[in-house]
Amino acid sequence: MSIENIPEMYIKNNQENPDLFVYDFKMTNDVVKSKVNLGMNMFSFLQVGKKQVHFAGTAVAVNKDQSLLLKKGNWLWTELLDTEAIYYCKLFFFSENKIKEFLEKHTKNLKTVQEETPYFIIGNDAYITSYLNSLSTISEAPPVFLQNLLSVKFEELMLYLLQKYGKKFELYLHSLIVIETSPFKEIVESKIHSNLKLEEIAFLCNMSLSTFKRYFIKEYNESPGKWLQDKRLQKAKELLKQGDLKPSDIYLDFGYNNLSNFSAAYKNKFGFSPNQTSNE
Repeated sequence: MSIENIPEMYIKNNQENPDLFVYDFKMTNDVVKSKVNLGMNMFSFLQVGKKQVHFAGTAVAVNKDQSLLLKKGNWLWTELLDTEAIYYCKLFFFSENKIKEFLEKHTKNLKTVQEETPYFIIGNDAYITSYLNSLSTISEAPPVFLQNLLSVKFEELMLYLLQKYGKKFELYLHSLIVIETSPFKEIVESKIHSNLKLEEIAFLCNMSLSTFKRYFIKEYNESPGKWLQDKRLQKAKELLKQGDLKPSDIYLDFGYNNLSNFSAAYKNKFGFSPNQTSNE
């Protein structure tokens, strides 16, 4: 699976390294867990469809009733069509310089903040709808004016969200100018009970699969495939013992493509089938 460098792949040659950039993203097919290197912080205003993003330590899912502010980094994106035959999302990218300018102008003290969550959820309302219409209106402006217009629109949006969400939003903005890397073990252990593949976890760690495997063995003294499988099967056993779920309800959540493979791995580890566990 190739890595998509965004927004670079959308920017024309005559617009190299803009501080602000708007792009209308549309598609007619579902895309599941595509690898995205997000080079700038970004607003994702979902208009039609559903979106899920896997981060190093968490994940978030939204529909057209919510928008996302995403921190730059390596993420896995799933974008799904809804009842319509098209997926449509307006993306608004902005540099750290624009955040610094805004914070210096509109907040009392510029400070560093440790923020573990790489996203901020925005509830769509009448203002957001009107705002997106205004972005579309200025999109045809001559390039010489567009950056100035976008600067005004960016500040307008920031002020509105600061008024709407208060201190919570202000602290999140401060966190966007902090360069931070997630520790290897934190990322790995946050994905134990997910259905992500090794290659996808390696990507979230900013590593090639081969480098990830070498580093993993050094940290855990065991191959990542076996270690993750054991952890996931143990969690599956705990869930089945509770009696509320059947093996057919959970095998996909633990990274197995079919029930047969899950049952075989489960029996190989515990000596009995998952059905026997759920029927205890």
